[in-house]
Amino acid sequence: MAILITGGAGYIGSHAVLELLRGGFDVVVVDNLSNSHEAAIHRVAELAGKPVPFHKVDIRDRDALDRVFGTTPIEAVMHFAGLKAVGESVGQPLRYYDNNIFGTIVLLEVMKKHGVRTLVFSSSATVYGDPASVPITEDFPLSAVNPYGRSKLFIEDMLRDLCRAEPEWQIALLRYFNPSGADPSGRIGEDPNGIPNNLVPYIAQVAVGRLPELAVYGSDYPTRDGTGVRDYIHVVDLVLGHIKALEKLATRPGLVTYNLGTGRGYSVLEMVEAFGRAAGRPIKHRLAPRRPGDAAECWSDASRAERELGWRATRGLDEMCRDVWRWQSNNPKGYA
Repeated sequence: MAILITGGAGYIGSHAVLELLRGGFDVVVVDNLSNSHEAAIHRVAELAGKPVPFHKVDIRDRDALDRVFGTTPIEAVMHFAGLKAVGESVGQPLRYYDNNIFGTIVLLEVMKKHGVRTLVFSSSATVYGDPASVPITEDFPLSAVNPYGRSKLFIEDMLRDLCRAEPEWQIALLRYFNPSGADPSGRIGEDPNGIPNNLVPYIAQVAVGRLPELAVYGSDYPTRDGTGVRDYIHVVDLVLGHIKALEKLATRPGLVTYNLGTGRGYSVLEMVEAFGRAAGRPIKHRLAPRRPGDAAECWSDASRAERELGWRATRGLDEMCRDVWRWQSNNPKGYA
């Protein structure tokens, strides 16, 4: 029996495939390659020393997805396939709702048809909206302030409804904070299309010379250095949390929800300084006005995951930056 990984050629998905293979699991990958690279799958296979069955399939294509389930015995699904850029979602809401929500509905229907009812879902801390305080626990009020966040929150609500109606489903909702880092080999990492939407890949592209400088939005927040504070988690820690969640679902707990974060925050300037140490050069940056909607501070309370899954993040800021720099400096143009 194999674990099906949707979006398995993407940044987080490819790292999940690698760690699952290293952990002795069999995997099958589906990805439409809209924001990912098939080269990542080939590199994962090289690193793991095992072939990776790959199907270029959009999860909204019911017939194609059905064929994947029909030809491979699937035990569980890790669902990473989804559009994820907050700013882009504001300009293209229908595209986000179609891809993220409709795609998940098709996936669930095909899973049900084939008797597969175990799912680890890639959710997001965006479902907390603009939290009133930090650290954020799983029982905080849920809301969304952009179409991307609304798509994640709607899927969470849909999965809660599904478990109430059909208790045989076993589902883990994993709310990420800010994934960063890369496999220590430097062979796979984050390679966003176009200008990066997230801080760390933007810093990495400045460091490697692809972008001229970093704009630091907001230097007058009520934080220790005036810049925004976020919870950055190493991608390897993140995917190991998925494996722990998958093992938890084998005990048939129903639907469970966990924050995956480090439990502490780093400011933008602290990230810039740490990356400069990793790269051995200063990161060119300038201070700019705040962006509307950005919170001053956002980090997790991940104690539930430690208590119930036996999981916690162990990789620190410097290791995270070193691994990103190893990936970016070895692959200055990404997978291209």
